[in-house]
Amino acid sequence: MSDDFNMSMRKFLKQVGVTSQQAIEEALRGAETGGKSYAIKAVVTIEELGMTHEVKGEIKGD
Repeated sequence: MSDDFNMSMRKFLKQVGVTSQQAIEEALRGAETGGKSYAIKAVVTIEELGMTHEVKGEIKGD
C-alpha cells in the first residue's frame, strides 16, 4: 500500500480512538459503576466497498 494510504489510515484510526475514548469517558463520568462491566461494540464500515468490521469487548468501570 502507498504512503498516502498508510497516512490516511493512521489518521482515521487515531481519530476513532481519541473520539471514542472521550465519548466513553463522558458516558461513564459521574456514573456509580462500582466495578460494573459494560459490553461494548465498535463497527467500522466502508459502504462503497460493502465492508463491515465489528469489534466487541468489555470495559470495566471504576
